[in-house]
Amino acid sequence: MDDKPEARTGPAADTGIDTAAGLDRRAELSEFLRTRRARLKPEDVGLPDFGRHRRVPGLRREELAQLAGVSVAYYTRLEQGNGRNVSAEVLDAIARALRLSDAEHAHLTHLAKPKQHKKKQVARTEQVRPALRQLLDSIEGVPAYISGRRSDILAWNRMAAAVFGDWSELPPQERNWARLVFLRPEYRDLFVEWDQKAYDMVSYLRMDAGCHSDDPLLSALVGELSVKSEEFRRLWATHDVKEKSYGVKHLRHPLVGGLTLNFESFRLPDGTEQSLITYHAEPGSPSAEALRLLASWGTDATKAGATGPTGRTGSGPGTSAPSV
Repeated sequence: MDDKPEARTGPAADTGIDTAAGLDRRAELSEFLRTRRARLKPEDVGLPDFGRHRRVPGLRREELAQLAGVSVAYYTRLEQGNGRNVSAEVLDAIARALRLSDAEHAHLTHLAKPKQHKKKQVARTEQVRPALRQLLDSIEGVPAYISGRRSDILAWNRMAAAVFGDWSELPPQERNWARLVFLRPEYRDLFVEWDQKAYDMVSYLRMDAGCHSDDPLLSALVGELSVKSEEFRRLWATHDVKEKSYGVKHLRHPLVGGLTLNFESFRLPDGTEQSLITYHAEPGSPSAEALRLLASWGTDATKAGATGPTGRTGSGPGTSAPSV
């Protein structure tokens, strides 16, 4: 018999986060496993499909349990959010059966076997080491910034301000990639592939939420975005996760036009969960010439005839900004 998903009510029904209580880990674990199971078909995993009518999409619980080598009752308890005594070996088997990516496997582990914090987290500002500020200021011709928890933008160099807009003109609480992407139309214009950027931002936040369920700032951010953006709510409901990595971004800069930039993400090895993000153009390309043009204008790049992504004319000071 096909299993029916249990009904959920309250704030967690739409976002998985109650802005007052934080992330409901049991609900998150349940929904994550259901959505991963729903995307698989029997033929995807080598099981016969006898053509019977399925009332739920994807694999049945008993099929997934068979693939993972666990009892249906055991898997059912896990999918209902009871991961208290699950072993790492069982999680590995379920991850293989569900064909999870490395990021999804890590997310499953965070949800099922969360690390115990000595005390409840409180909202606190993140600090950027002085040496990292010096590094940002010394990087010439390459847009670079440091991103922290919740994809907060903590510090940046002149070139990042010239390409993405001077974030120092925004209130500290607005210097957050998710807020910029979903709540500011200028950034919808800036990113040619805005849909992919939006998907990435939600996937990063989901990963963060699995690690830090009791982060009040993250809870508030997800709650606000869920209320203000239907696109965010839709993407949040997919339960997709991913780690920051590398790739190519295509931009429509208001001053120099099209930019094709390669980006790299470097996780800092200091336990802060901060990352250094850099963008560079292929040598000799039109985008490389456009970056040189922006570098020559420096802090006057936005003033040279366009309104930048911050929504204001003029880029202000171009050096790395204070930590938030």
